Amino acid sequence: MRAERVFAYGAATGLLGDLLLGDPRRGHPVAAFGRAAAAVERVLYRDHRGRGALHTAVCAGGAVALGALAARAVRRSPAASVALTAAATWSVVGGTSLAREAGTIGRALEDGDVEAARARLPHLCGRDPQALDADGIARAVVESVAENTSDAVVGALVWGALGGVPGLLGFRAVNTLDAMVGHRSRRYRRFGWASARLDDLAGWPGARLTAVLATLAGPDPRGAVRAWRADAHRHPSPNAGPVEASFAGALGVRLGGTLSYGGRVEHRPVLNLQGRAVAPHDIGRAVRLSRRVSWLALGVCAGARLFRKGRKA
Repeated sequence: MRAERVFAYGAATGLLGDLLLGDPRRGHPVAAFGRAAAAVERVLYRDHRGRGALHTAVCAGGAVALGALAARAVRRSPAASVALTAAATWSVVGGTSLAREAGTIGRALEDGDVEAARARLPHLCGRDPQALDADGIARAVVESVAENTSDAVVGALVWGALGGVPGLLGFRAVNTLDAMVGHRSRRYRRFGWASARLDDLAGWPGARLTAVLATLAGPDPRGAVRAWRADAHRHPSPNAGPVEASFAGALGVRLGGTLSYGGRVEHRPVLNLQGRAVAPHDIGRAVRLSRRVSWLALGVCAGARLFRKGRKA
């Protein structure tokens, strides 16, 4: 079986597995990688960019090498290759867990239980929940759904299409390292610089594909294009900007504005200023849009591999 079919069958099976099963409750491979990366950090940490770059190279390179070795070990068996690709896809995507967490918070808000929503918010994002009212929580959830559609699903599929199992594992490793050390805290401002910059590079194609698909699959394509063109460049993140702006325009809501992380207040630009404030019911709308984008991304990535192979033939 050719490599492009292995990816198509394996990625579809893995995405279906995520839809049906979600993340494993115990022994998640991403959590295991996080523990390994933390152990490497304890050995290598210095408040220096060079040490951070070495940490990134060791951890992300190790994940890519592991994927390459596993793929090489099963290359003679099409069935085993599909199974490995499916397992890798299932382990690195997180669309179902994202939808479940968002849905739990949305239901709490719709029931008027703001305290329950605040208690659950840290499972989804790093905002300070006590600083948010019901509308602020809803906005944070929609922004997290948009950004994680790119980070947790579409970006992985893009790199899986480009690099197979090593691409899947490598992208997830880079994304996890950014979440661990890529933020601008005093400890990681220098050490995490390499991880943050590599995550920006790795996330670039997936973020643009997510924005395109959200525009096509959302209820207001013109609004999505307008918000993307007008506001994406104003966001501090080069990848979250197009994704959040296109989701905001597609859903007809305003995203961005003042937020708080770890006691640090940020004043971000408002995305889609002419939209309305986010309401709890918009969480379900964002989740449904995220699912449509995820499955469309699978079709685009698998189709691109098949088309590229056909052109070469």
